[in-house]
Formats: sequence, structure tokens, C-alpha cells
Amino acid sequence: QVQVVESGGGSVQAGGSLRLSCTAFGQPGSRAAMGWFRQAPGTEREFVAAITWSGDTAYYADSVKGRFSISRHNTENTVYLQMNSLKPGDSAVYYCAAAFYGPPSLQIANSYDYWGRGTQVTVSS
Repeated sequence: QVQVVESGGGSVQAGGSLRLSCTAFGQPGSRAAMGWFRQAPGTEREFVAAITWSGDTAYYADSVKGRFSISRHNTENTVYLQMNSLKPGDSAVYYCAAAFYGPPSLQIANSYDYWGRGTQVTVSS
């Protein structure tokens, strides 16, 4: 059974930075494409960033381009989301997801097989 575990959320003032981490456990030897989504109260879950299993291609939502950066460990299903220049509009629960079976369209939530429980990010003005 695969488990996806996020960490690194918290509270920060506008303009600050946070780094989220995520690992998908339980599928040794298999590489997964990994993605981050977020959901604020009263809104739909939205795509934030994703990276292919090889790490050679990353995708970003327009709203975070130039501010967020996704990277991955080169041998494990571990990804990081470096979030800089944070804005109050970035406040949400951030979810990590893993796609082992594909080929996935990484900007679409239905492409992912396993999800974490989420980590809260709060940006104050």
C-alpha cells in the first residue's frame, strides 16, 4: 500500500518563503511522477506544480511561475516545492500526489493514483 506524506507547511508573512516536502512510500523500485495541488476554502482543488518521474520536465500553474520551484530526489519518490514571494492568495491546503501508472497528464488531478492528507500553508498580509 502506497502512502504519500507531506511536510513543511506553516504560517508566513507575505513575501516570505516555505519549502514543502513529500515522499511516496511503499512502491520500492518504481518511479512516480509527482505533483502538488492546493485547495482554499470554498474553491476547487487546483494544480500548482508537477515533475516527471525522471525529473527532466516540470510544469507550473501560471499563478506560481517564477515564484515556486519543484524538484525531486534523484533516486526516491520524494519531491520538494520551494515557494518564494508568497502572497495571501497562496494560502491553502497543499496536497501532494503520486502517479505510478500512466502516461499521466500531470496538470490533471485524475491522473494521480495516490494522495497525501495535505499540509496547511497560511500567508498573512
